[in-house]
Amino acid sequence: MIPLLLAAALAPVPATVAKMRWERRVLLLSAPRADDAGLAGQRRALAGWDAAARERDLAVVTIVGDRVSGADDGAAGLRKRYRLPAGRFVAILIGKDGGEKLRSAKPIAAEVLAETIDAMPMRRAGER
Repeated sequence: MIPLLLAAALAPVPATVAKMRWERRVLLLSAPRADDAGLAGQRRALAGWDAAARERDLAVVTIVGDRVSGADDGAAGLRKRYRLPAGRFVAILIGKDGGEKLRSAKPIAAEVLAETIDAMPMRRAGER
């Protein structure tokens, strides 16, 4: 589960990942089970990162089995759209333009997320 504070800090979020386009970056996390080691590692990596995520307009959407949290999309539709295997952990960073910016089969360190987001043209333009 994503830290409650992170989820609350990012509310309100548009209903679907597609509707988040141009408003939020999305960290899409997919795992076969709630006790998946990759998902647990990603949650640890995001712990305490609430303010940084909020500053970067980052929404976290999690798919565990057939359940989705953080968006109103169905699990099957998200898995198909983003080519997510049902049997293993995958993390994808999606930019505000809707494009995939980073994909990993391992948890992504908060520092890597920050560096990747901060290098995005829309993020740099927003800092001016």
